[in-house]
Amino acid sequence: MTTPAHVDALPTPVETPSTPVNVDRAITALASVLTVVLTAVAFWLSYEHLQEVAARHGMAEAVARSWAWPATVDLFIVIGELLILRASLAHRVDWWAIALVTAGDGASIALNVAGVGQDANALDYVVAAVPPVAALLAFGALMRQVHGYLTRRTMTGVAPASTGVEAPSTPVMGSVDAPLPAPPATPLAELAPVPSAGPEPLTAVAASTPVDKEVSPVAPASTAVDLCMPVVYANRVDQLVRALYGTDFTQPSTARMTMAMAGAGLGASESTARTARSRVRAREPYLADFPTALAG
Repeated sequence: MTTPAHVDALPTPVETPSTPVNVDRAITALASVLTVVLTAVAFWLSYEHLQEVAARHGMAEAVARSWAWPATVDLFIVIGELLILRASLAHRVDWWAIALVTAGDGASIALNVAGVGQDANALDYVVAAVPPVAALLAFGALMRQVHGYLTRRTMTGVAPASTGVEAPSTPVMGSVDAPLPAPPATPLAELAPVPSAGPEPLTAVAASTPVDKEVSPVAPASTAVDLCMPVVYANRVDQLVRALYGTDFTQPSTARMTMAMAGAGLGASESTARTARSRVRAREPYLADFPTALAG
């Protein structure tokens, strides 16, 4: 008996990324915190200046109204940015949200600049215009970071349960007691003499490490395993309904079946779902023993 050659496989070095994951997360967290701080400061400066403008133009006696009035301008920016974030997550463009942001930020910049007065220095106008512009850019950057975070969670999060129909497994046509297939024919010149005592039992030899110990043959008195033939459904709706029985081991309700059918592109007919469930129960009667708390 020839000893198989021993192959020594050298481990392949794995290159680590240049930037550690912890450093990348720390930078991202720091940028997020600074963006939130910048957004809050910019909105506060813009809001307080608009309150002073409102107090100087008719609301000096009504302090509560003078503080509430800037919200009628700055909140348009917040609402518009949130609607833009929602539209970007849905991979579409919301022009109405863009118009809200444009109107709110334009009005905020114009009112902050106009509130300085006519005879002010040019730098005063710049100082008045910086907070609303910074609020717009900082809040936009914040929404962009939120969008990136939600996108990464969607791509790397736990995959939802598939509503599609998986192809049935290949049926097992043989049994455990069936004899092993005959080995391929070998030329007479390559045949080794067989001892008269009988054939030697087969031994398992690893590809890289030789094994000297012989494996004991399987005793003929071993207990046979009865393999059940799987039930194969040709109808896609039947396949889908049968798969729902195995998700939580309860009988699926009509609403659950129609929801899964709609997700798989098979329509949402309740009668079709009930008919398919009846066919599945007829072919596999033991499914009727499942709990019926969710059945509908």
